[in-house]
Amino acid sequence: MIYAAAGSRAYYQGAPEGAELQLKGIGEQVALGLFIAVPLAAVAAAVPLAWGWGLSGRDALIAISMYLITGHGITVGFHRHFAHRAFTAPRWLRATLAVCGMMAVQGPVIDWVAAHRRHHRFSDRTGDPHSPWRYGHSFKGLAKGFGYAHLGWLFDRRQVTSAEKFAPDLCRDRSIRRLSRAFPVWVALSMLLPPLAGGLWSWSWRGAVTAFFWGSLVRVAALHHVTFAINSVCHLVGRTPFRSKDQSRNVWWLALPSMGESWHNFHHCEPTSARHGVGRFEIDTSAGVISVLERLHCISDVRWPDRAAVARRFVAAS
Repeated sequence: MIYAAAGSRAYYQGAPEGAELQLKGIGEQVALGLFIAVPLAAVAAAVPLAWGWGLSGRDALIAISMYLITGHGITVGFHRHFAHRAFTAPRWLRATLAVCGMMAVQGPVIDWVAAHRRHHRFSDRTGDPHSPWRYGHSFKGLAKGFGYAHLGWLFDRRQVTSAEKFAPDLCRDRSIRRLSRAFPVWVALSMLLPPLAGGLWSWSWRGAVTAFFWGSLVRVAALHHVTFAINSVCHLVGRTPFRSKDQSRNVWWLALPSMGESWHNFHHCEPTSARHGVGRFEIDTSAGVISVLERLHCISDVRWPDRAAVARRFVAAS
C-alpha cells in the first residue's frame, strides 16, 4: 500500500469499516496529487527525452541506486519489519529503514503501516482500503475496481485509517514518531540527493538537471506504480498456488521491480514470513537483504518460512 492519511481532518458520518469517521483535508489531497502527477508526467516525457538526450550511464546508476535504496526501505523496512515484524532490529537500523522508506515518497511510516495492517485485517472484504473487487466481479466492476485499487483510493476522502488502532506499537515509539513527523524532510532529501550527486559527478548544471529528472522524478514515479500494482494487479491476475482467504496472487513479471513483493499469494498466507518468494526461481531481493543483515548480526529473530508451513499451504499450480 501507499500513502496513508496525514494532515487536517474533518468528521464524516459513514466511513468504511476500519477507517476513522474523518475526511482527508483538501491540502493533503492537493499535495498527494502533485506528488503523483509530477513524477508521472516525467515518466511520460522519459521516452522522447531519452531518444533525444540519451540516458547516460551516470544518470542510470544514480536512478537505479536510489530506486533500490528507497524501494528496499519500503519492502524490507515499512513492510516486512514495521508492518509484519518479520525480524527484530536495533534502534539505529529501525531509524535507517524508516528514513529510507519515507524517501520513497509513499507517506509517513506510521500511516503506511496502519493502512497496510488494515488491508490485511479486511483483505478483499468490506474495510479493505484498496481491494479491486469492491465493485463486483463483472468486467465493468473489475475495471472500476482496478482503477480504485491502483490509484483512486488515495483520493477517497473517507479512506483515513486510525494509526492508534492499527499501529499502536509505532505510535508508542518516540523515535519513530519523531521520524514520521519529519516526512517532508525525507521527501526533500530524496528529491535533492540525485541532482547533488549528478552535479558533483559531472561538475555541471546539466548533470544536476538530468540526474534530477531520472533519479528523482522518474525513479519516484516508477516505484510508485510498482507499489500500486501490488495492490491492484496482484489481487486480480496471476497464480494462486497457496491457500488463502482472499484474492491475492503471485505475479512473476513484477518480482524483480517489486523486489520480491509480487509473490503476494504466499505473503497473504504467511504475512510474517521474511521471505515471500519460496519457489526455486522466485526472485526476492528483499529476502536477500534480510539474509545479509542477519549474517552481519545486524538483526535477529528472523521469521524464515518453514518447509512444513509452505507444504501445508500449497494447493496446486493455477
